[in-house]
Amino acid sequence: MQFKGTAHRYGRDVDTDVIIPARYLNTSDPAELAKHCLEDLDTSFVERVKPGDIIVADENFGCGSSREHAPIAIKAAGVDVVVAKSFARIFYRNSINTGLAIMECPEAVDAIKQGDVVSVDADSGVIVDETTGATFQAQPFPPFIREIIEAGGLINRTRQKLGKE
Repeated sequence: MQFKGTAHRYGRDVDTDVIIPARYLNTSDPAELAKHCLEDLDTSFVERVKPGDIIVADENFGCGSSREHAPIAIKAAGVDVVVAKSFARIFYRNSINTGLAIMECPEAVDAIKQGDVVSVDADSGVIVDETTGATFQAQPFPPFIREIIEAGGLINRTRQKLGKE
């Protein structure tokens, strides 16, 4: 799996209440959730994000409430991968279950700036800041996680395994 897009930088402790505010949890429609992704933190995010873009964040991304709406909103907004120093464990699992690629790489986060073009090879774990040429090594996905993300989430992968696509 290869991703390439513009980096959108955020700090530490970006919680799920900021990723998708509770006032929008009355819907599970990905397109509707995408319209409100990060609006309480970054009012221009939805206008700036383009399909394939990448979120880069400091420690503890996705902390707070356990809501699958958060990774769904990020993915539906057009973000292909989130690179952070660390993730809240429940957000990490919800991201994989909903098909959002996430990678931990503190060195990349420290180097990548807002607006840099970044490429991520999830199979090898290589992250390249195309703007500066710097290369970083993250832990690649194991095959079973890669299958879930490539299928668009755990439910889709299970359907494929059962032959009920």
